[in-house]
Amino acid sequence: MSRRNIAKKRLIYPDPIYNSKLINMLTVRILKHGKKGIAQKIIYKSLDIVHSKTQQDPLEILEKAVRNTTPLVEVKARRVGGSTYQVPMEVRAYRGTNLALKWITKFAIQRTGNNMPIKLANEIIDASNENGNAIRKREETHRMAEANKAFAHYRY
Repeated sequence: MSRRNIAKKRLIYPDPIYNSKLINMLTVRILKHGKKGIAQKIIYKSLDIVHSKTQQDPLEILEKAVRNTTPLVEVKARRVGGSTYQVPMEVRAYRGTNLALKWITKFAIQRTGNNMPIKLANEIIDASNENGNAIRKREETHRMAEANKAFAHYRY
């Protein structure tokens, strides 16, 4: 990270099939070794599974899942006088979306099973129904922020 100037925000282009920027952001999270085509296949297969299981628009289900897992506050470590405090901070919309997608993919990978599209589809469905590991992570983050509310005056 450069200390001189702020990194420029990259333009996010919508994906070719659903024309959604959210799916493109999810593709980047699943991407391994630059194999974007494989990552897109995994996502499209998982969205097909979501559609077959819920009989609803998979893009709406994904948006709902991301909305449900997006945290409102998080804690950041701040050093004050030799001791480190966990300071609660509000999460901006873009960072919240990124965190939600990161948690969904992380817990989809950790699920049991050997088929990534099925694991991702199940995690998306669980997150849209407000249960699953990604939701638990959001709740844990909120609890941490609530517990450290006393250090809120150390915000930058």
